[in-house]
Amino acid sequence: MPGRVEGTAAFKGIRYATANRWEYPVPVTHWDGVYDATAYGHCSWQPRAFYNEEENLKKIFYYNEFRKGETYTYSEDCLFLNIFTPADAKEGDKLPVLIYIHGGGFTGGCGHEKHFDGPVWPLHGVIGVTVNYRLGPMGFVCLPELKEEAGFTGNYGLFDQLTAIQWVKSNIAAFGGDPDCIAIMGQSAGGMSVQQHVLSPLSRGLFHRAVMCSGGGVNKILSSAPAEKNYAFWQKCMEYAGCKTLAQFRAISPEKLFDAWNQTKKELHNPGCFPCIDGRLVVGSGAELLKENKQHPIPYMAGSTSEDMMPPILQSMARKWNAAQQKPSYTWYFNRRLPGDDNGAWHSADLWYWFGTLDNGWRPFEQKDRELSEQMVKYLCNFVRCGNPNKGGDLPTWIASDKRQTRVLILGEKPTHMARPSLLKMIKTMLTNKAVGE
Repeated sequence: MPGRVEGTAAFKGIRYATANRWEYPVPVTHWDGVYDATAYGHCSWQPRAFYNEEENLKKIFYYNEFRKGETYTYSEDCLFLNIFTPADAKEGDKLPVLIYIHGGGFTGGCGHEKHFDGPVWPLHGVIGVTVNYRLGPMGFVCLPELKEEAGFTGNYGLFDQLTAIQWVKSNIAAFGGDPDCIAIMGQSAGGMSVQQHVLSPLSRGLFHRAVMCSGGGVNKILSSAPAEKNYAFWQKCMEYAGCKTLAQFRAISPEKLFDAWNQTKKELHNPGCFPCIDGRLVVGSGAELLKENKQHPIPYMAGSTSEDMMPPILQSMARKWNAAQQKPSYTWYFNRRLPGDDNGAWHSADLWYWFGTLDNGWRPFEQKDRELSEQMVKYLCNFVRCGNPNKGGDLPTWIASDKRQTRVLILGEKPTHMARPSLLKMIKTMLTNKAVGE
């Protein structure tokens, strides 16, 4: 069907796998007849599914920013992806492909919130894919009984992502895509997920570039623990749910499961829903794997917003990541203060710009916002196409980082490379930018 952006087509709610509760996904290899791809699929169960009053939602910043006015459905049957192509794309075109993994702390979000709905990438010759995966206690439980069943436990949500990437590589040619030119991108928990995939032996060869936004591409940003370390948390959750066996735990309603999870979080002061070392997909901590040069030898882009991380910290952490690279990497720092209320460069603020979906938002974006978004989309699509954001356009040159030096491109009023300011100066600048009335 026609996409939200003129000149594009959208294929929504494509089932890429099936999975029972706390079982690993089974890929969908075919379907009979004509598949109805006109509506988005269900999101994973998550905390916001159980809020009964909109007034409660209005107190949540991200609801107002990205979800207000939209309707979402929730289910354990949530393994769907969405594909956005040029309107005239056809099999054999071999267009580059960008798979996006959403953030949300591994407990919330979905692949069709307003800022993802209708990326402009197809207008630049890049096919976009967004993915839903299991979240929270649906996606990250670790229990010894589950290990006895499958030989390992945990990371069900990460395995969903892996299965989606495999599905895209196997099927994207039918939509005009090139299975040998795939990039993966994620933000926040999605960026952390991308970092796990670029360090995983199971995903080697499935994609050819990686983009990590505010949650990946920096050393020690994600330190995974063995699955066994999480057993006590989920055994306590079983107690709160009143379950003595795994069968009972699997059979309780999503609402009862989330209620038990919330009680466990409060008692143990731990959300319990993070990637763990499962010995299959995640084989070690990120820092150790980087030391051993286990990351895939592909080009990377990584960066953050100014309210996520101060430049000296970003540079210091990214330097360690870049030191391990065998291919060029590109680091950015987004500091455009969004117009309207809460007008900083806060966590996730850059997503409107990377997707080119400013018209989906409520903010009074200005011409300079549209120009910045256009530049960022061009950088991104160039990178997806050939591993270099500078190719194929008249953009300001983005200098690559290497083992010797981390170069950071500031994405703001005018793209420019960052000098190495003092930490004190950056703190003063951040405080000034947050001043009332600024």
